[in-house]
Amino acid sequence: MYYLTQSIHRNAQTKGKRIATIMGDRERTWLQVKDRVARFAGGLKSIGVQNGDRIAILALNSDSYYEYYFSVPWAGAVVVPLNIRWSPAENAYSLKDSGATVLLIDQTFAKMLPAIEAQGVSFKSVIFIGEGEVPEGMIGYENLIEKNEPTPDAYRGNEDLAGIFYTGGTTGFPKGVMLSHSNMWASAMATLGLGITQEDEGQVRYLHAAPMFHLGDGGNTQIFTLTGSTHVFIPMFTPSGVIKAIAEKKVTNIMLVPTMIQMTINDPLINKVEVSSLEFIIYGASPMSESLLLETMQIFPKAQFIQGFGQTELAPTATALLPKHHATEGKYAGKMKSVGQAIPCVEIKIVNEEGETLAPKAIGEIAVKGPNCMQGYWNKPEETANALRNGWVHTGDAGYLDEDGFLFLVDRIKDMIISGGENVYSAEVENAVVKHPAVEQVVVIGIPHKEWGEQVHAEVILKAGQTATAEEIIAETKTYIANYKCPRSITFRTEPFPLSGAGKVLKREVKKGYWEGQERQIH
Repeated sequence: MYYLTQSIHRNAQTKGKRIATIMGDRERTWLQVKDRVARFAGGLKSIGVQNGDRIAILALNSDSYYEYYFSVPWAGAVVVPLNIRWSPAENAYSLKDSGATVLLIDQTFAKMLPAIEAQGVSFKSVIFIGEGEVPEGMIGYENLIEKNEPTPDAYRGNEDLAGIFYTGGTTGFPKGVMLSHSNMWASAMATLGLGITQEDEGQVRYLHAAPMFHLGDGGNTQIFTLTGSTHVFIPMFTPSGVIKAIAEKKVTNIMLVPTMIQMTINDPLINKVEVSSLEFIIYGASPMSESLLLETMQIFPKAQFIQGFGQTELAPTATALLPKHHATEGKYAGKMKSVGQAIPCVEIKIVNEEGETLAPKAIGEIAVKGPNCMQGYWNKPEETANALRNGWVHTGDAGYLDEDGFLFLVDRIKDMIISGGENVYSAEVENAVVKHPAVEQVVVIGIPHKEWGEQVHAEVILKAGQTATAEEIIAETKTYIANYKCPRSITFRTEPFPLSGAGKVLKREVKKGYWEGQERQIH
């Protein structure tokens, strides 16, 4: 039987007195965590939670958020983590769509509750999971733990629904991805075998810096719990917060998306404190330029790097680029530009629009099959049928496989630009533009053009103290990619790009100003 609470039972039995969680100055052992998980599960039952009920959470990272991930299935229910970057209307949609009966909320988002409820959302109970006084009308999280005895584990597992995880952000209307215990277990166990952690004497410390609602961190929650590693929490990502946590809590493992890595290595504090405890940097969620990767490797010379590629529908991992593949010479030279090979239990193929499998090096849609693949989208049978075909998840990402099975991303298919009849993949253009020494970040989009249909356009943020003209950057780009792929125009900006809660650039927000008055955002 596959069940996510198994690791809590095991860790309490085999590592009971070791530190399980660290939040600021608060530390708890595995025995304490198991007791709290079982008591909160009892608390949920005491307020009427039944098997299969959906229990939502809207909160910043914390040790209590960690306990939620295990207390809910312990009570026989289903987790629904909400996006901390969404508006009240967007989160109200997720709450209504999932049919959540209970909401956990902290002090940061308690003030959003009236606006959520104004959208026609109601709950049987609202539980305050934050610090400080419990707001009127809410139930205190700690009160439920104190007043209830530990309840037996419901042992929800196998194909039982574990969570509904709402995709959102970069590709349109939110969809609730249904993941079973088996889905999440398979992804965690397969990734575990890649060497990012191991059984130890309590020395592995994973930092929850990425938002815990996102399955990138949620997947690592399962992985690092399986081996009894210590979980360190900061409420939310800030460059200085990450650096301080590494230095003060002796963090060994961390997962960040490229935008977070860029901000962290640019923070002046990085050169003022000791960060040598860091052994593994896991990155993913969006393409990372080779120049940024090499710069990060210089700043953390003792750390090993591993890239994960996947999506929520894959619970969340499909491929991994191992430390040995991060090489600039030797037999793995050139592989660093890929997102690695399929993890154990996963099969990958590249298909055309007719679903036919393509040969190596041919660009098409990435399709993935394995026990990690989602059950489908909650209440969306048509979208499920479109994405999940004969057991294969069609990812909506474009890429190709080389002869060694390394997967190279090209773009989101929906980000493809058609200019003068030629397909241009924006990620390829972005990788070329960012090679200019003055360029800090770039986003490439298609904008309307009377003659070509769409024009390749770049929005660029320059490095502090650097200057460059559009002509200089375009000329540099032409040395790396074909002329028709190069930007025809560049806009320089000083404000940061809009980001989703998971740290991805929201290209649809960048495109808005260029497509006003148009019926469609493609030509």
